[in-house]
Amino acid sequence: MSTTPARRKLRITVFGAGSIGCHLGGMLASTAEVTLIGRPTAMATIDADGLTLTGPGEARREVRDLTAAAADPKAAAGADYVLVTVKSADTATAARELAPHLGPDTVVVSFQNGLRNPAVLAAALPSHRVLAGMVPYNVVRTGPAAFHQGSGGSLMLAAGEGADALADAARASGLQLELRSDMPAVQAAKLLMNLNNAVNALSGLPLREQVGQRAYRLCVARCQREALAAFRAAGIAPARLGPVASGLMPRVLGLPDVLFQRLAGASLRIDATARSSMWEDLQRGRPTEVDSLQGEIVALAERHGLTAPANARLVTLVREAEAAAPGTAPAWAGPALLAELAAAG
Repeated sequence: MSTTPARRKLRITVFGAGSIGCHLGGMLASTAEVTLIGRPTAMATIDADGLTLTGPGEARREVRDLTAAAADPKAAAGADYVLVTVKSADTATAARELAPHLGPDTVVVSFQNGLRNPAVLAAALPSHRVLAGMVPYNVVRTGPAAFHQGSGGSLMLAAGEGADALADAARASGLQLELRSDMPAVQAAKLLMNLNNAVNALSGLPLREQVGQRAYRLCVARCQREALAAFRAAGIAPARLGPVASGLMPRVLGLPDVLFQRLAGASLRIDATARSSMWEDLQRGRPTEVDSLQGEIVALAERHGLTAPANARLVTLVREAEAAAPGTAPAWAGPALLAELAAAG
């Protein structure tokens, strides 16, 4: 009687394993052989103690079956998939470091913010399949090897060759994942939403409290209007990712608090303690991704003869906060920040 040999697990490496990378790798470890590559101190802790993943709600997962946690790009050798989760400014360097160690069939996936990272990876790794991915929710570090997902949503991944096996592994691990044929439009829509990151970081408030205040939402709405104008000039049509069409988001953000809560209540269904990754970067004294968020809009607008003064001012304010000692930058009240952006143009 013949038997069918067991199908081996996928080998997945996460390169740049910070909050998002550790979350993805920790979840996937139940269905794949996962290697994390990140900062040496953080990786040593995870290698010794494993990971603790929490949220949303009361969900909790202790992960002890990671195959390794390393700080050396050589650890990517033999991977079926490499998930790149470094900050956008480090993408080109990540590609150069990974290139000598990737197998001929390795698929590289960008789970990063911004619009251009998949193209940067593809240009530096021309022999490899590069897929765009998107993480819709926020994850913050709550301990040396503990990470909390503060909101919900489905991962999105470019459909096509190389996508199905990763999608199957992700779904089997408990991750929600949607295959999309319109990832550039998805990335543009995610960028619109991520323009709140700088506002949240400067507010010093948990996301739910910040988004619940109209003055802060009006700050984001100003940024989004500038972004939508730049997108139109560039021929970019953002996808619809939620109950509100991308083009209507600034109007919805400007509604009075009571009406906003009724119409967009889903955006407030996040943990009371959830924060943006940019807030976490400022608290830890790390560079932020403001250049790939507000800075991306400023650059796109300039390329098409437009201006984006609110986004430009937020870039400056975040840079000033980065220059302060970690955790010491003053928090901006909503009305004061809105007045600052209005004065910028």
